[in-house]
Amino acid sequence: MTTRRRARSPRGSGEILAEEIIEAAGELLVENGDDTAMSIRAVANRVGVTPPSIYLHFADKEALLDAVCARYFERLDDEMAAASEGVDDAFERALGQGMAYVRFAVATPVLYRVAFGKPTPEGHPSKVDEVLAASAYSRFAGTVTELADEGVFDHAEIADIVLEFWAAAHGIASLMLAKPGLAWGDDFARAEAMLTAMCLGRASLATDGGIDQTAVGRRLRSLRDRVN
Repeated sequence: MTTRRRARSPRGSGEILAEEIIEAAGELLVENGDDTAMSIRAVANRVGVTPPSIYLHFADKEALLDAVCARYFERLDDEMAAASEGVDDAFERALGQGMAYVRFAVATPVLYRVAFGKPTPEGHPSKVDEVLAASAYSRFAGTVTELADEGVFDHAEIADIVLEFWAAAHGIASLMLAKPGLAWGDDFARAEAMLTAMCLGRASLATDGGIDQTAVGRRLRSLRDRVN
């Protein structure tokens, strides 16, 4: 394959080229189902530059793959932010964020698998992990903290509840991708029911230790109405 000649970039356009490189790498990932075809040369051909131009922005293929994954998590954050906009009720917002997570994962199966398929050594988070922590985790944590402020959850359990809710959304998305033939219902109905049940169950458990049981009861009734 010959490289498309690219016009000489104007001064200060390095960031634009970096964005094009990340976009091209992501396209190759999606088209081929994994990163085997995402070589530096293939990306250079897609963008219309020479391979050395790629190395001016990314040290190697692994660094470029990290950038693709980080950009994916930023897009995930955009989807969760959009689902949160204008939703005053914190429980409704939590469910909306969880469903945005699931929908985005199902809509982008290859990038979802690649982005979450990179193991992280314990105690050594990568820059990609930092982006994820500042996006999906931060969104969930903010909403759960708000619910704790309302007396629904214990502040001491915020970290545990965030992880549980994230695990629920992630598990549902992974199962939907692995087993799409299961009875998920129209418009992700089963997935939403599962996340709702998780919220109901967690709120039910948090009724000791000074938790505002009136607030919990009000939330439980609201969520039961959703299920019924």
